[in-house]
Amino acid sequence: MTTRLTVAQALVRFLAAQYTERDGARHRLIGATWGIFGHGNVAGLGQALVEYADVMPFHQGRNEQSMVHAAVGYARQSNRLSTHAVTTSIGPGATNLVTGAALATVNHLPVLLLPGDTFAARPADPVLQQLEVPHAGDLSVNDCLRPVSRYFDRVTRPEALIPAALQAVRVLTDPVETGAVTLALPQDVQAEAYDWPEEFFAERVWAVRRPGADPAELAEAVTAIRTARRPLVVAGGGVHHSRAEEALAEFAAATGIPVASTQAGKGSLRHDHPQDIGGIGHTGTETADRLARTADLVIGVGTRYTDFTTASGTLFQHPDVRFLNLNIAPHDGHKLSGMPLIADARNGLAELTARLEMHDHRLDPSYVAEYTEGKARWEQRVDACFAAPEPDVRPSQPQVIGALDALVDESDVIINAAGSLPGDLHKLWRSRSADQYHLEYGYSCMGYEIPAAIGVKLAAPERHVWALVGDGTYLMMPTEIVTAVQEGIAIKVLLVQNHGYASIGGLSESVGGERFGTAYRFRADDGSYTGAPLPVDLAANAASLGMRVLRARTVGDLRAALVEARAAETPTCVYVETETADTVSGAPEAQAWWDVPVAETATRPSAVKARDEYDRHVSTRRRHL
Repeated sequence: MTTRLTVAQALVRFLAAQYTERDGARHRLIGATWGIFGHGNVAGLGQALVEYADVMPFHQGRNEQSMVHAAVGYARQSNRLSTHAVTTSIGPGATNLVTGAALATVNHLPVLLLPGDTFAARPADPVLQQLEVPHAGDLSVNDCLRPVSRYFDRVTRPEALIPAALQAVRVLTDPVETGAVTLALPQDVQAEAYDWPEEFFAERVWAVRRPGADPAELAEAVTAIRTARRPLVVAGGGVHHSRAEEALAEFAAATGIPVASTQAGKGSLRHDHPQDIGGIGHTGTETADRLARTADLVIGVGTRYTDFTTASGTLFQHPDVRFLNLNIAPHDGHKLSGMPLIADARNGLAELTARLEMHDHRLDPSYVAEYTEGKARWEQRVDACFAAPEPDVRPSQPQVIGALDALVDESDVIINAAGSLPGDLHKLWRSRSADQYHLEYGYSCMGYEIPAAIGVKLAAPERHVWALVGDGTYLMMPTEIVTAVQEGIAIKVLLVQNHGYASIGGLSESVGGERFGTAYRFRADDGSYTGAPLPVDLAANAASLGMRVLRARTVGDLRAALVEARAAETPTCVYVETETADTVSGAPEAQAWWDVPVAETATRPSAVKARDEYDRHVSTRRRHL
């Protein structure tokens, strides 16, 4: 039996019949499709989405990059078991996908990209928005997506859709390979009819694997843990992807081993769990980084060991430190010349716990007392950062975070990606649930927060979803506020105005860049951007896009506005002005170094001083072999 449909119609019907299954629960793989239409997809996928609106929900976006961010937010909140598709026209619509695709792939989060492409049959050449490459007739702008996609195919004939679509879904549902998947669809092929076998549209269930550990690797891992005197767990995003939080808590309780977390892994344990010692690395806590410097065994669970986590190779200083890497991806399992334990995080932790309990393995009580006291001291520092002695003063950024921290419960989700907020949040935020802390720090993409909040809210409509953004990030991509208003998606935006790129301003100062080009100010008489702050009104801008806006001028105002926003059933923004970009935020300074190269030769004193400091730190860097 066959059914005659266009390529676009067949693709929509195929995607609507794809499911994932893990732990006995089935999930629809493609929950909806986002789209902005142009001549490259309007008559193909655009028509198909109208034709099959009953089986494929549709969301109207305002920016192609932000549509990908919304899909990624949805995928992360759905534990990578569901995602969204994104369709765009050819030309600038397609190339706008590249940043979002890179973010998805870096973070191992599935998203399906369906950009239109130039004519496969080439009836007219060149067509509008076609990139002419004199030495290659088969290239288009969509080839920019190849290096940032985990799978890429160009469907130049109708029948080629069948293997391409199957391969695309295979990658999307693979816990190791997943990321951005691109099917480039020439606009003439999208609209071409073909007789499709009915089997192509049958329901398919893709099992998401949970592999166990190899017995030899497991035995080696148990021996390493039993002989370690100062072990430390580094929990990464893979703990969340595997839903291994409970298994990690059981492992920590059974062994007493302290658990630090990366940005992606924060929340793997609740903040009040006895073994949770907070964030690690350049944006980590003093407690976690101090223990990392003396750890003789680092147990990485689902982490990629980015340079922020390892402090660019300077953090783990024990002369005999070893690494045990529990990871489902062999590429990550072998990092830092570690002992690989290639397995699903939940299964691997359960197997480790069972083996160690057989030996009644526990840590030295003095080590437990050391990190317990360190955890308590850090909590006191957090309390001090959050404290606002006077309710009628303008808040610092940590006090803004503290006001939100005092309000939320485990049902709230906070989203952030870039600027100075990630560092403050990693050090200070108290995670109350496994998915409350939603930081995109693998790509740290400005503009991610608002569209991702929409995606998260679509995946979890019962949750309170907060997008925390600074003024620099807000100006990058506020457009999806319109989408939230249009769809009645009650996200909350906490907009912090500090008049510039505060994070990079501080970094610039530390590396001899003198905060050049980081403040949002008028030019002074000498041509520098050191004049008065710009008279922009971002609250008015958000209101002009249809959002309800609550202005908070003091700590007291802020507390009241946050309560009102949390109760709101429409998209609501809380706007608060903190310090300017050239003042200190008030959060604890970085607890570990981060390698940002400094000018090797310069005449300005700030750069000379910064280079001396750089040379001092870089001399402590080591390669773990």
